[in-house]
Amino acid sequence: MAANKAVGIKLSDKERSTLERRARRRNISRADAQRAEIVLQAANGANNCEIAAALGVTRQTVRTWRTRFAEQRLDGLSDEPRCGAPRSIGDDRIEAIVVKTLEEKPVDATHWSTRGMAKATGGTLRN
Repeated sequence: MAANKAVGIKLSDKERSTLERRARRRNISRADAQRAEIVLQAANGANNCEIAAALGVTRQTVRTWRTRFAEQRLDGLSDEPRCGAPRSIGDDRIEAIVVKTLEEKPVDATHWSTRGMAKATGGTLRN
């Protein structure tokens, strides 16, 4: 049963200050502010159920961020890289499209449309 016990969080003054700034800051993602708030409440002695109820998240969410903070400190609050489909377009092609967009205008318009650029560069459209 010890495995179900929440990880204790003790903050240094610097960590607390950083987390308080993150929780208050307006120009930070909601997820980052929420993670900071989870850790702050955990450090103040709240249990996972209390934190989840106060923030409108699941206990699993609280457990995840509490554990990651305990293991990795502030670095643990960043998003991990996510898997996904590999890019289907290379850097050289992206650069060519950006250059074309910035340096050329289409013959019959004032700016490039997605479809016009795809046609001009031989690309295909995906929906």
